Amino acid sequence: MRLALTVLIVGAATMATVAAGAPAAAPVWGECTMPPQPGIERDPRQQCATLKVPLDYRAPRGRTIEITISRIATAQPGTRRGILLSNPGGPGDQGLDLPSALGTVLPQKVLDQYDLVGFDPRGIGHSTPVTCGIDPAPPRSQVLPYPAPDGGIQRNVSFARTTAAACAKHSGDLLRFITTANTARDMDRIRAVLGEPKLSYYGISYGTYLGAVYLSLFPGRGDRIVLDSAVDPGLVWRDMFRTWNEAFALRLPDFLTFAAERDAVYHLGATPDEVRRTYDRLTAALDERPLPNPGGPELDGNTLREITRSLLYLDIALPSLAEVWQALAEAVSTGSGVDSAAVARLSSAGHVTAGDRTGAADVPVDNNVAALYAVICNDAAWPRNVSLHARQVAADRRAWPMTAGMPSNIWPCAAWPTRPAEPPVTVTGNGARNVLILQNTRDPSTSLRSARGLRAALGRRAAMITVDQGGHGVFGLGSCADEATNTFLATGELQARDRFCSAGDTVRSAAAPYIPPGWPL
Repeated sequence: MRLALTVLIVGAATMATVAAGAPAAAPVWGECTMPPQPGIERDPRQQCATLKVPLDYRAPRGRTIEITISRIATAQPGTRRGILLSNPGGPGDQGLDLPSALGTVLPQKVLDQYDLVGFDPRGIGHSTPVTCGIDPAPPRSQVLPYPAPDGGIQRNVSFARTTAAACAKHSGDLLRFITTANTARDMDRIRAVLGEPKLSYYGISYGTYLGAVYLSLFPGRGDRIVLDSAVDPGLVWRDMFRTWNEAFALRLPDFLTFAAERDAVYHLGATPDEVRRTYDRLTAALDERPLPNPGGPELDGNTLREITRSLLYLDIALPSLAEVWQALAEAVSTGSGVDSAAVARLSSAGHVTAGDRTGAADVPVDNNVAALYAVICNDAAWPRNVSLHARQVAADRRAWPMTAGMPSNIWPCAAWPTRPAEPPVTVTGNGARNVLILQNTRDPSTSLRSARGLRAALGRRAAMITVDQGGHGVFGLGSCADEATNTFLATGELQARDRFCSAGDTVRSAAAPYIPPGWPL
């Protein structure tokens, strides 16, 4: 049901006030009994708890849902400043174990001051999860809508319509309330039940948009805010995904150079141009004749395109990407199937299919897919004209052949059963100057252009550090941004002006507080 005009005008302010109402009872902390997230070693000190929040903040006494939260309390309560809440991105990613990940890279001067707090956002993981009933999980190259080899989108249209209807059928009334704005209101409930006047925050990728929405709904309740790899709040969500065309084109040369310098190892080409031609030959061959993949979906050209896109997120993943290209090149040339360790590792890590990989019994296998769709379809209205999508896909395939038209293609949002319950939150610069934005120059997911959009929206509230490197995610990789971030969190000192960090200022580190999964922001 659409909001009345008067509610639309005052809705954000009213619902923000509701979120600030009388806090619920303090959470009861206990052992985190769910399986840890893949790739993260859970700190034994981490505790978990649940709290109830309104499903619909316009009806605060109505139906409630559960939010599962986690905490690693500071070992130095005498120096404690407050809580450092975090979000891993997505949308659709679980965040319960992010405190354990952050605890491995934050310096003691920061850890002494904060309880590290994580949470599975509403609809995700162990927080009353949504599902679209997709089982088994579909290929990632279908969830992210790659067109057919000839550019046709009819298969994508059918998937969009069928999936939108299935999401409504399986998640019912829960579905339309899974939004960024409601998650921001949940964050304020977390702050309140923990007895904190303000919260500090680290958010990466989609988490930067969530953080900016929180600051805009609750401009006086943010303490020290770090936004890493930034979403442009003016582009949510279809236009944001369309920025992937340029972002991918700017990042790919890093890998082409990497592979060419190691031609003796991977045999993909002795120059970047030769490696690029190898890619073109491989995708064309796999488009024409996909390879069987034991234990998973067949490996076609779109599978290779999506594996390549997602593994460009981190430099430490480039060797794995080269191994995949090498394995596929050998299989194509010999006509054999692929049974390589490299492809098997990618399948288990979720780079081939798009389902939940935790093995948790209470999390639907398609939860991260369903939650992704719920957030992006409920946050903002999408065009429903199929012809528009077809025209833009065709234009993108000419202008940006490497992404094959996927970023402009049709999503289930074009057939979503409900319209957004409220307009997107307007991100503003109102409030104290307490936001640090971190951004790489060649990020394949949230581009520098996107980060500049967030920087402009936050205005005087923010400062930005731009690092001359590729990949998605800045903090924890050894650049000048690390010390600036640690100093800001520990002392509140925010640089007076935006800063550029050259590649020569970076000391490479294999450690990262959070490894973005390429899903998708």
